[in-house]
Amino acid sequence: MKVVLSFDFGASSGRAIICKYDGEKIELEEIHRFPNEPVSIGGHLYWDFLRLFHELKIGIKKAKVKYNNISSIGIDTWAVDYGLLDENDNLISNPIHYRDTRTNNIIKDIEKIVPFEDIYKSTGIQYLEFNTLYQFYSDLKFRNNLLKEAKFLLFIPDLFNFYLTGNKYNEYTNASTTQMLDAKSKNWDFKLLDKLGLPSSILQDIIMPGNVWGTLSKEIQAELEAPAIPVIAVGSHDTASAVAGIPLEGENGVYLICGTWSLLGIERKNPTINEASLKQNFTNEGGVYGTIRFLKNINGLWILQQLKKAWCERVEEISFPDIIKAAKAAKNTNFIIDPNDVAFMAPLNIIEEIKNYCKRNGQGTPLNLGEIAISVYNGLTNEFNKVIENLEGVTGIAVETINLVGGGIQDELLCQLTADITGKEVITGPLEASVFGNAIMQLKALGEIGSLKEGREIIKRSIEMKEYIPRL
Repeated sequence: MKVVLSFDFGASSGRAIICKYDGEKIELEEIHRFPNEPVSIGGHLYWDFLRLFHELKIGIKKAKVKYNNISSIGIDTWAVDYGLLDENDNLISNPIHYRDTRTNNIIKDIEKIVPFEDIYKSTGIQYLEFNTLYQFYSDLKFRNNLLKEAKFLLFIPDLFNFYLTGNKYNEYTNASTTQMLDAKSKNWDFKLLDKLGLPSSILQDIIMPGNVWGTLSKEIQAELEAPAIPVIAVGSHDTASAVAGIPLEGENGVYLICGTWSLLGIERKNPTINEASLKQNFTNEGGVYGTIRFLKNINGLWILQQLKKAWCERVEEISFPDIIKAAKAAKNTNFIIDPNDVAFMAPLNIIEEIKNYCKRNGQGTPLNLGEIAISVYNGLTNEFNKVIENLEGVTGIAVETINLVGGGIQDELLCQLTADITGKEVITGPLEASVFGNAIMQLKALGEIGSLKEGREIIKRSIEMKEYIPRL
């Protein structure tokens, strides 16, 4: 029995999960869960990195108490955000949240120097205002004093791994999302960074997933009373781990990862960078085992999460099942929002934003929870369908199935509506795709798994999957 410890940090919570591999299946056991609550202070939105690292150590402690034979640790998180360290390895500032407004209009400043088309030809990364490149340039423009003090730039999972092991790298799958990496060479685009005056010297060497990052430092070993457990570079972008954790079969299936964000795309061997992919704003992100994740980001379950939060604060206490029930009972089911509209990125009151959007777009005003909720469901599934149609146009692939994973698979209404509007069969599972993908890359580093296909076969044996057929 191999026991590995996977940490999966999402935008709203984090988990420490023991993954037990018996040679045939992987069994998951959650041993620690904690909130990830951004902090707004001084006009900016920050990640509470110190608290998250504290929770990381608690997770290791709990795992060690229950299992003395932990073979390795792997960490995946969200992408694009980073921390800056000074010459003494001190964290200069808590990392700023990607939903912060500091990158507003930064794209315009950068395009005066380098047109977006040129950036895309090299990086293959979609046009998103919060991409690392724009955050980095914002630091150059507005926090140059901090940037001058910085000697090292580490992305969020890199920071965790550094403070556990003392070793500094930038992991490939996370680095690939930054819009600063050459998609073909898989190394930093130094020419782009030089043109923009960005200090590329603070970036680190790229480490590929499936390699050993290091072992727990002596300081961490003493604090946690733990042995020198290896820390593995997994697909540290949670989407990379999630895609690795999907039992994909054939070339005509797309994956749809439904969490705070919805990520819809296909797995490819090489980047797809052309006029059509640029026009449709598709992105090429690095995956495990040398794969490319050709996909599009869609503002996802974040909107339903914000709806629940706002309704509980302003109206009455409700659960997600209450939202689903209300949506099913809605009398007017024609309301629809655009989930990617800027109004839904960081709303102060999502209820009013949805009402205003519908009214502004000639739909009338949703009157109750059900009509507000169905507008979100319609918006999400309509966007899924649009992205699939565009994907088919760009790649020439006729999509047959949708492999849907993540928290969204617990919402049967979302799954069925996705099948209905796309006309595609929806296959759900696993719920914990990121954790499974994290685990198989640890097992690769430990010599237990020889290929991505083998890892996915193990995952398929380990879970139950459900099918949703389109209703006529």
